[in-house]
Amino acid sequence: MDTFNEDHRFYQDRFDTRRIADRIDELLVQATIDEHAKRFIESRDMFFLATCDAEGNPQCSYKGGDPGFVRVLDERTLAFPVYDGNGMYLSLGNIRAHPAVGMLFIDFQSPNRTRVNGIASVDENDPLVAAMPGAQLVVRVRTTHVFPNCGRYIHKFQLVERSPFVPHADVDAPIPDWKRMTWAQDYLPEHDPARSADPLV
Repeated sequence: MDTFNEDHRFYQDRFDTRRIADRIDELLVQATIDEHAKRFIESRDMFFLATCDAEGNPQCSYKGGDPGFVRVLDERTLAFPVYDGNGMYLSLGNIRAHPAVGMLFIDFQSPNRTRVNGIASVDENDPLVAAMPGAQLVVRVRTTHVFPNCGRYIHKFQLVERSPFVPHADVDAPIPDWKRMTWAQDYLPEHDPARSADPLV
């Protein structure tokens, strides 16, 4: 799959960056995940996921977990869990209609980042669901482009604490306050424990 199309070339030619763009593409852009990229991806505790629906309408979603919640399965495949969210399933719905995705992994402390583009799939019988605590489903991504990205504009942040809502084996996650709000509680799925929790007004 080519990295650039005529619309990318329009701006590369406008700003005379075609040569450096082609050089970066030649040296740094791969279809596969090498050991360096594998270590970086599996050390992250969050990433941003870009998807589009069948009409091209975009969504950008934050995905968070413990380090290692995104797993590199082989040089062309990574996988991540789908945790309980707000029930809208915007990213999953988009993947069902238009499986091309973009993923952005950032280290805010170093700073550094890696981009991954690929084709996503979801199998409700994926055996990884049982191996990922709290996963409702697992998304697998077949990579098409993997490359590091200039980190100079990344603001430096330090981790204060990880979310207590990240699922762990044999631990009940706390109930988020929004699910206990009266406008939401009666509309939650029947199996959701928040339905019987003390409501918040």
